[in-house]
Parts: sequence; structure tokens; C-alpha cells
Amino acid sequence: MRGEPSCPKCGGRVRAPGLFADTWQCGVHGAVNPLQPVLPPSVEALSVAVNRARVPVWMPWPLPVGWLFSGIAYAGDDRSGGRATAVACSGPGPLGGFGELLLVAEELGVGLGARYAGIDGPDPGPHIAMEKPPHTKLLAAGRPTPLWHVSGTPADRAVFAGEARGLWLWAVVWPEQSGLLMYDELVLTDLRDAGAEVELLPCGALSPRLLL
Repeated sequence: MRGEPSCPKCGGRVRAPGLFADTWQCGVHGAVNPLQPVLPPSVEALSVAVNRARVPVWMPWPLPVGWLFSGIAYAGDDRSGGRATAVACSGPGPLGGFGELLLVAEELGVGLGARYAGIDGPDPGPHIAMEKPPHTKLLAAGRPTPLWHVSGTPADRAVFAGEARGLWLWAVVWPEQSGLLMYDELVLTDLRDAGAEVELLPCGALSPRLLL
């Protein structure tokens, strides 16, 4: 696990603000919101990310039967706060086997969701047909939220994207057939609004998907 910030778009090294630039810089992508080292799944780590987040920290709540919280990452620094969050959950897939779900909330242009989706970013715009009916809907913070299937992604995953609270919401599911999970009327809670019940969150092993 890397112990230093990286580019949210490509995972490359970034330079901290200094004499010649007041923002974090990637050699390929220029100014970026740095992706902080992935935090292992624990209530304490979750609290750190939630307290720094300026965007939602989406979590299926309640979790699907048998599923566990399996890690969190966020992009941003101490000055800007978290401008993107990625929450990983894992458990039994709807067709058997093992499934993993990554939920990303981010501001326009951050590029973290596109990286996990495996497409050129930074945003899903050219890869979703928002003029057509959505492929699925879920409840995000009590609001019906349409999601569209994202085209052009690697064959090992299913990716959906839409908008919630005026920000991008990505759902990336491995393996591809576990994308059926997205048709089960998932209910998402913004953990910034959650209470003490978060302390009861079941935690599993760290998802390697967060380290892509």
C-alpha cells in the first residue's frame, strides 16, 4: 500500500504545492486533487474520511445480506478537504461467487471514478446516454437517483453513473455479472449524515480494487 498521495486520474506521483505552483501537480494531468493513501476498513478510518469529505460518502445502508465494508479512499488535501470519495464493499454476488462494489462521489473533473471505471476521463459524459431512459435507479439520501450504464469499460466490470446531490455518482461492480446488484433497488446513505449506527458497520478485508 502506497504511503504518499498520488494522481486520482492515473495513479502517478504528484508534487506538493510549492514555490512555482499552489496546487498539487501531476506530470501528465497538471493540477489535481491528490488521492490520499487508501484507508483500511475500520470504523476509525471511515470517520477520518467522513470528517474530511466535502462530497457525499455513499454506502449501501443497510448493506446487502452478507456484505462488508472493505475500505475507503478520498482525493483532496488538508486545505481543500475531500473532493472525491470511494467506498468499497464486498460480499456474495447475486449469481454466486464473490462480488465487489465501489461507490464514488466526486466533483466535476476530479477523475477518480473514471479511473476505477477503466475509461478515459475525467467524467462519464461521452460514455453515458443521458438523453435516453436510465438503466436503473436507486435511492441516494432519500432521493430517487437514475443511473446509466457506462460504455467502453473493461469486460471484467459493470459500471453505472449518474448525478446525486449535484455531483457525479459512480457505481463500479466486479465481476461484470454482479452488476445485477444494481437492479435490486439499493438504498444509499451519505455517511456524513449517519449517526452512531455507523459504529455497527461490519468490516472485512481491504479490497484490492481501491489500489487500482
